[in-house]
Amino acid sequence: MVALLHNGLPYHKKLKSIGTEEQLEQILSEPSAELVDWMTRLEGDIMVIGAGGKMGPSLTRLALNAISEAKVGKKVFAVSRFTSKDQMAKLSSQGAHVIQADLLDNKELEALPEASNILYMTGQKFGTVGNEANTWAVNTYLAGKVAEKFKSSNIVVFSSGNVYPFAKVTEVGATEETSPSPVGEYAQSRLGGERVFEYFSKEHSTKVTILRLNYAVELRYGVLVDVARQVFQGDPVDLRVGYVNVIWQRDANEVAIRSLELCSSPPTVLNVTGPETVSVRWLAQQFGKLLGKPPTFADAEGDKALLSNAAKAFGLFGYPSVTLMQAVRWVADWVKTGGTSFDRPTHFQETEGKF
Repeated sequence: MVALLHNGLPYHKKLKSIGTEEQLEQILSEPSAELVDWMTRLEGDIMVIGAGGKMGPSLTRLALNAISEAKVGKKVFAVSRFTSKDQMAKLSSQGAHVIQADLLDNKELEALPEASNILYMTGQKFGTVGNEANTWAVNTYLAGKVAEKFKSSNIVVFSSGNVYPFAKVTEVGATEETSPSPVGEYAQSRLGGERVFEYFSKEHSTKVTILRLNYAVELRYGVLVDVARQVFQGDPVDLRVGYVNVIWQRDANEVAIRSLELCSSPPTVLNVTGPETVSVRWLAQQFGKLLGKPPTFADAEGDKALLSNAAKAFGLFGYPSVTLMQAVRWVADWVKTGGTSFDRPTHFQETEGKF
């Protein structure tokens, strides 16, 4: 198998900073040569369900760009509730077949066209506390409805590394063979969604890949942004969870698209994250140097963290094209110059599963 991200995007290596959202969007949606080549062999159209979330728009554009460069006649359907009309218009102008739908409505779900390849990104995390029923409906009940609707498709399911138990930082992170032990209702509902897809995969021989992701980062949100903004604003950096895994969002999205080739019954499970176990204290110190503001800290490092081992994915697809230090430098410059923020903290420090 050709390494997905081995060659990466060479010009990225020369970029010291990213100046505009337009440039950022271009970088997040630029396909590698391996993805373009692979797209020539993929059969059928692609549907992105949950295309309006944090990762969905750039994944949709990444697929569109790969199809364009591969010169193949595939459609990309972008499905979401789409709270932003501008986002809908932008994706449509870029070639996506945009469908605004609430898939908890049976009529709207059944009205979706068939597609051979499904990238299922829908999920609810924040706002779970006090609204647990809705989180279970979105993360677990809807999973079954989608699995039933698209039982003849290949389905890549975005799940979360939160389904794993917290690990001692001196030990290897959770592998795909680690037994899940989710903490809190968000993580439990995510595992519930996985189990529902597993059931329908066995029931209908539907081919599925389950991606356990933690944590995707770019310049407008993510763990790196959370830490950088704390340092820049002079706020103490919380060290209760002192170590994390991160992966540049484009690299995570490309792995997700390529994971369509891994779909199987029973499902394939794949961890998606970066190769480092990253010290939050070290991250804050790096941002302190780049931002000219020495960090302060709250609490001492805990001895456990939510960590995943993505060696299986690296063996299949190669290592991420954007290194940790390159992402750190980009984030520092973005925060320092007042770049746009989604203002959606990750709450990666949460140890009791309350989101």
